[in-house]
Amino acid sequence: MSPTLFQPAICDLTALDDGALRLLLLARLSAVPVATTVANWRYAGTAPAERLKISQFFPDHPVLAAVLIPLVERQSGLSVLLTRRAGHLRHHAGQISFPGGRIESSDADALDAALRETEEEIGLSRTHVSIIGFLPDHLIISGYRVTPVIGFVAPNFNLKIDTTEVAESFEVPLAFFLDSRNHIKRMRTFESQELEFTEIRYGTHNIWGATAGMLMTLYRILSGVDL
Repeated sequence: MSPTLFQPAICDLTALDDGALRLLLLARLSAVPVATTVANWRYAGTAPAERLKISQFFPDHPVLAAVLIPLVERQSGLSVLLTRRAGHLRHHAGQISFPGGRIESSDADALDAALRETEEEIGLSRTHVSIIGFLPDHLIISGYRVTPVIGFVAPNFNLKIDTTEVAESFEVPLAFFLDSRNHIKRMRTFESQELEFTEIRYGTHNIWGATAGMLMTLYRILSGVDL
């Protein structure tokens, strides 16, 4: 099936300048982690009767994890710092992701875990990050419940990538993700169920899966669309 595009959002995010977008982020993001959502993003457009079938494939006791969604404060506007996972990894090799990982017993909380993992994976010090809020937790079929942490990042940083985990890092203008014309819907078969997923392509990078899901959650929250 050929890709289709999302309909225009309730709030046209492409009409906002950088200052207005910053204010919207601060106004609509949760100040604390959100363990539950009104409707989980992973179900996409599936009917309620099908959701019960799909839910059995997600873990009852997922591993707790956290990621940082770094919004770099460039003069041209906010950009999203992403990573491409190393090709030799056992899970999700080569996929686009946010820096992060499981919450360890030594971590104070999800925020601490997201900042620690970011420092370990790409060498971005937490001193460069100003936390502005959280997205609702995301359940991932690989067995994790992920808390997305969002922060503004001062641009005068030098990254030191851990090549055992990360192949590269790159930035995408936040405005690109907030433009519905860049949201490509794909139908995929999962456990005999036809599900609708979103892909976002930027240059040679194809952003999909949990990363695209989190970006779409951010888009919906900022747009004023119900989750």
